[in-house]
Amino acid sequence: MNLPSKLSVAVCALAAAAVARAADAGLAKSADALVDGVMAEVIGARRHLHAHPELSNREAETSAYVAAKLEALGYEVQAGVARHGVVAVLKGGRPGPVVALRADMDALPVAEEVDLPFASTVKSTFDGKDVGVMHACGHDTHMAMLLGAAEVFVKIKARLPGTIKLIFQPAEEGPPPGEEAGAKRMIEEGVLSRAPVPEVIFGLHVLTEYESGTLAFRAGGLMASSEDLTITVTGRQTHGAIPWNGVDPIVASAQIVNALQTVVSRQIDITQGAAIVTIGKIEGGVRNNIIPERVVMKGTLRALNPEARTRLADAVRRTATRTAEATGASAEVKIGVDHSYPVTYNDPSLTARMRPTLARLAGAANLIESTPQTVSEDFSFYQQKIPGLFVFVGVRKPGAGKDEYAPNHSPRFKVDEAGLPLGVRALVGLTLDYMTGAGSR
Repeated sequence: MNLPSKLSVAVCALAAAAVARAADAGLAKSADALVDGVMAEVIGARRHLHAHPELSNREAETSAYVAAKLEALGYEVQAGVARHGVVAVLKGGRPGPVVALRADMDALPVAEEVDLPFASTVKSTFDGKDVGVMHACGHDTHMAMLLGAAEVFVKIKARLPGTIKLIFQPAEEGPPPGEEAGAKRMIEEGVLSRAPVPEVIFGLHVLTEYESGTLAFRAGGLMASSEDLTITVTGRQTHGAIPWNGVDPIVASAQIVNALQTVVSRQIDITQGAAIVTIGKIEGGVRNNIIPERVVMKGTLRALNPEARTRLADAVRRTATRTAEATGASAEVKIGVDHSYPVTYNDPSLTARMRPTLARLAGAANLIESTPQTVSEDFSFYQQKIPGLFVFVGVRKPGAGKDEYAPNHSPRFKVDEAGLPLGVRALVGLTLDYMTGAGSR
């Protein structure tokens, strides 16, 4: 019996869709099975990169290593983006969306204190001082996991329903004063706007707060915005024995520090997310019996809500300048001159769509809704342009106390490499499930 033509087309379309879903499900399983086969390469790359760290905007050898690996895999590679960034593209054998994945590359001016056969012994100069250099924030693992995911994508290229855009980014920790780099400069140089243009971006960060085998995430504000703060308080120099003949900027500065503590507690709606004002450095005066002309204070501002970020900056300016005026001094407030990162904000719709993927990969019991973090990340710049999801990967040995695994940026920071396979699976799984629409069904 001949079915009406429209019904025939509908039946065929449904059948084709069912076949495509089955193929996509098989693809996800195939890709997941391939991860174990690339882990020796991942561990080897991680240990090489850990032993050869480079500071922000100085990642020349790191960049060359990453670019060579990607070229050998068959990616179309562009090096030298934002100084030492690497962008690599792999077009799948089937049509589909463009998905970006990002890893950061730079190390920190920290002398390693972990007893490892591949521990860093690298020395360099930072801020005019001789320093040790260490991947104390885990960027070596981020690069290695993304290289592992890159190899998996190559193995399934013919069945890949879309295009992969890998972003290996320099200077996430911030470039030296007077230099530009990091996510902001990569965006300015077209990493998100030049073809192939990605629809979404995914990124990972290892944390010893969580055990290996776990993934942590949250929708909305995951990590705080961050701005450097400089307050210059100017008075009128005089003898310390006759303070009434001058204006004391030290006393004014002390009052400003105290007044700033009320900004968060009295001027910011903390129900919308945490905010922080910290003064970390005060410098002024040359001897005990001279009231100086000026005092310079330096600090940081943090907020977990984009609107609170703006209100925080306005409140700090107002509080500092008016407190200084009340003493007869003046205050110049500069915010975000050398360092300014937005809130790392996980797009709520994308996060909800990809949550089933994270649960499938880690297991529902090992998927953690993270508390907001008041540290910052320049992955946030990508999220201002396109929807993005940033996920934490646990790297603390199960059963080990947190005192055994120091936090990021510590000279005693170490990772349990058994946590890295889940990071590779997350990069691969998020990409494939987004491409196939699995998370939206």
